[in-house]
Amino acid sequence: MAIDQARANRIFLPGTYAEGVPYELFRELRAESPVCWVEEPAVGPWPAGPGYWAVLRHADVKHVLRTPELFSSHLGATQIRDPDTSADLDFARTMMLNQDPPDHARLRRAVAAAFTPRALRELTAAVEARAEELVAGIAPSGEVDVVPVAADLPVWTLARILGVPEQDRALLVDWSNRVIGYQDPDHARSSTADPSRLTPMGRDALGHRPTDLTAPDGRPLNPRSRAALADMFAYAHALAEQPPPGSMVARMREAGLSAAEFETMFFLFGVAGNETLRNGLPGALYSLLTNPDQYRLLCRRPESTGSAVDELLRFWPPVVEFRRTATRDVVLAGRRISGGDKVVVYHASANRDETVFPDPDRLDLTRTPNDHVSFGYGPHFCVGAQLARIQMAAMLRHVLTGLPGLELVPGAAPVRLVSNFQNGLKRLDVRWSRPD
Repeated sequence: MAIDQARANRIFLPGTYAEGVPYELFRELRAESPVCWVEEPAVGPWPAGPGYWAVLRHADVKHVLRTPELFSSHLGATQIRDPDTSADLDFARTMMLNQDPPDHARLRRAVAAAFTPRALRELTAAVEARAEELVAGIAPSGEVDVVPVAADLPVWTLARILGVPEQDRALLVDWSNRVIGYQDPDHARSSTADPSRLTPMGRDALGHRPTDLTAPDGRPLNPRSRAALADMFAYAHALAEQPPPGSMVARMREAGLSAAEFETMFFLFGVAGNETLRNGLPGALYSLLTNPDQYRLLCRRPESTGSAVDELLRFWPPVVEFRRTATRDVVLAGRRISGGDKVVVYHASANRDETVFPDPDRLDLTRTPNDHVSFGYGPHFCVGAQLARIQMAAMLRHVLTGLPGLELVPGAAPVRLVSNFQNGLKRLDVRWSRPD
């Protein structure tokens, strides 16, 4: 069925998501053309791309994600935008996220020890204590922008896993802002770390930060390129010289990764690794507070927070989409896709597929089964999924019990991240009953 191309292009434009995920448009496109062509128009200083196939139905999304022999993570990496140069592509391809089997499995094994049941049991108590500390710290105020509070937990947890000193955690926040939020003017040049509070290693890294974010051809420097992240990689190598015993950085060095593999693995955990929770926690709170019946249900049954996490992740998927590249000519949902074409799976659309989720636009914390794809599917199913669930459940439990009467501040609209990749909030003002 022919579709209105301008309407389909809206799912690519970052500005669309500043107003909210276009669930109604996804619903219409699933019915009209569940695999549809998107033209990838120019956005601000970013040039137009060659276009891509958007995959919107749950079954088709899972099919793409579980068949790397047909839809590769490696050929063009996993972001919609093509790397600017062949060198940028070669570097991106060293990241575990951008590998296909069997190389992907080799890199995954190198870090899997950090996420074993035993390792997660040891982390759980620390995560619970940190969540309790964060909530107790804001409880007397009665009102706060909850986004930085919620974002602290995943950054704190990953810093602990990686072995990043407490003084340098702000660097992780800045790197995440620059990489994940590069389409948003508030985040693209993030520089919140106070040099006086950093370790000498952290201060030295700041000296490697590029001041010119323009490529030689005059286009904006790709924020995921090695040149744009020179400060992060300088820090990673400095940390690796004397990594804390048992840390992820120590494990990565012991695994014999190449220099590029080490850098991109640090990137993956230090930046991408915290974004699921950094976006998912504020999104979960907003979802609960705009669905008061479900908020009250969880308040009555805080012990069920763990089982509610999956529905909150389905309802507010932290990641909107991921890209693959067709390895050869293939037919998907009746569409002929040529080898080399970009194929972009929309997790946000798949999670609202009415053929899989009854009444998909309703938040239902008792929903079961819940086959959401917010953690991906197939070989690239998120290695840290269980840790993400543990953190989200801990933070929600302490918010529910420590901030009674929680509600949105009237008249203070949430501020969304401008991004076609991450479903995030930049600000969410909430208030509650102060303790006596």
